[in-house]
Amino acid sequence: MAGTSHRAAPEHTHPDEVPVTTALAALADPVRLTLVRELAASAEWSRSCGSFDVPVGRPALSHHFSVLRAAGLVEQRDEGPRRLNRLRRAEFDARFPGLLDLALRPEPRP
Repeated sequence: MAGTSHRAAPEHTHPDEVPVTTALAALADPVRLTLVRELAASAEWSRSCGSFDVPVGRPALSHHFSVLRAAGLVEQRDEGPRRLNRLRRAEFDARFPGLLDLALRPEPRP
């Protein structure tokens, strides 16, 4: 069967259902912020989970993506053996105007 996978499809939370504290907590982690920044700089559905340069193993990376999905920031879909990602920018911006822009700003150098 086309499009089937040995793993369960990811569950997504719509940003309208996310409290601001959940959104802030998701963006507060440096690894998750890196994932969001890299997704923001990429075309939708162009990045597989393994394509990110972050200093964590696969189980931790899976956890970080789960937190981002629960915060309404990321949507994922399976294409064969790859799980592709997109930043839910428009939906998240509608729920939390300006928050993602603040999080994506380059950090000042010390």
